[in-house]
Formats: sequence, structure tokens, C-alpha cells
Amino acid sequence: MFVRPIEAGDSDAVRAFLTRHGAGARATSCGLIGKLVGELVAVLSMDVTERAVRVHDLVVAPELRRKRIGRVMMSELEALAAKLEREWIVVEQPRATEFLQRVGFENDGSERMRRRVTG
Repeated sequence: MFVRPIEAGDSDAVRAFLTRHGAGARATSCGLIGKLVGELVAVLSMDVTERAVRVHDLVVAPELRRKRIGRVMMSELEALAAKLEREWIVVEQPRATEFLQRVGFENDGSERMRRRVTG
């Protein structure tokens, strides 16, 4: 799988992907896309703050869920957060808490989950 930052030329493809698979996810210009054999299969939307990277949505094509694509996207996000020297990856009001727990996130006592950036 190939993961890279969203670029300006990706906006139509990202919007179409989220319309088809996103169930209310908003299109974004800040995030990562995942492609498999040239086909868009995942979109991660985020914001970068002073101390953290905030994840808004991670959408994986339904037919490819449970194939480690979400894990790869989160791993790439952690590498990016480390390069940006951010301490945390934060998900506000998470919907997929079981997935997030499997990839190392913990509930911080509020309506969000977070994971410390390593390396």
C-alpha cells in the first residue's frame, strides 16, 4: 500500500471516495490517502496543532476493512507526527473505539482517545 499526504489535485477523488464510503465524513485538504494498486482505498483527515495531531476521520473502503489498511494508515500517521515533533495523536469523539484500542489508543477520561507518539 502507498500512503502519502493529500495534495490539492486529490480533492475530487477524495470527495468522491468519501461520498461513496464516508457516511458523513467531511472532505479535507489536510490528511493522508492510501492507495492500493493505484486505487484510492483510505482517507485520513486530520489537523496539526501545537502539541498533537488530531484525527477527524479514517475511512477505509468497506470491502477492504479488516485487511490491516487502517493499521498502516495509523502507522504512517505516527511517523508523520514524529517528524513534526508532536507528542500526541488525538481522536475526538471516536466511533471506532475497539480499533483505536487495538492500535494503542487509550481513553483519557473525556470523550477522546489519545496515543503518545514514539520515536
